[in-house]
Amino acid sequence: MRTLLEHARSFRRRADFNHDEYRKLAEGQFPEALFITCSDSRVIPALITGARPGEIFELRNAGNIVPPHGMHLISGEAATIEYALEVLGVSDIVICGHSHCGAMGALASGADLSRLPGVGAWLSVIRSGLAPALDRAADDPSLRDVAQLNVRNQLAALEEYPAARRRLETGRLRLHGWFYQLDSAELWELDTDGDFRVHP
Repeated sequence: MRTLLEHARSFRRRADFNHDEYRKLAEGQFPEALFITCSDSRVIPALITGARPGEIFELRNAGNIVPPHGMHLISGEAATIEYALEVLGVSDIVICGHSHCGAMGALASGADLSRLPGVGAWLSVIRSGLAPALDRAADDPSLRDVAQLNVRNQLAALEEYPAARRRLETGRLRLHGWFYQLDSAELWELDTDGDFRVHP
C-alpha cells in the first residue's frame, strides 16, 4: 500500500498537467465505449486497450455480469449502462471476460459460498445460463469455455435493456464480446458467427 500511496501522491508531478489533454478532462467526459469487465486485479482495461484518460467508461464487477433488465430496482450496473447510453451516448459496448476467473471457477467447482452470501447471490444470476459449459470445465484450468459462454450470455442480457435495444435497432450501437487470456495476453474476439477467435 505504501508504494501505491507514493505513486498517487506523485501522480501530479509525473503527469503533464500543463498539457491540454488534462485540462479538457475538467470540461466533461466523452468516452467512445463502455467497457464491462471483471473486477479481477489482473484485468486492466486501459492497459489492454491503450486507452487514455476519458476514452473508456468502465463498469467492473465479479464475473463481468449484466443483471437481467428489471431484476433489481436499484443496481449500479443498470445505472452505469443507462448513463453510458442515455447521457454519454457511447456508440460501442465491450463485454470482456477473462481466463482463470475466480467467479467462473467458483461456479465450475461448485464451491461452498455460504461464508460469502453476497458472492453466492451474485453468481446465482448467471449459474443456470452457464450449466452447459460448467460440466466440461474441469478439463480446462483457464475456464475458457465457461468465460466465453458467460460473455455471450451477458451480451444477450444487455440487448434486453431498452436504451440498448433502441440504439441497436437504429444502428447507433455496436456490441463486442472479448475474452482476455491472462497467461498469454491474447485477445479473443467474438465473431458474427458466434465463435471466439484470436485475430492477427
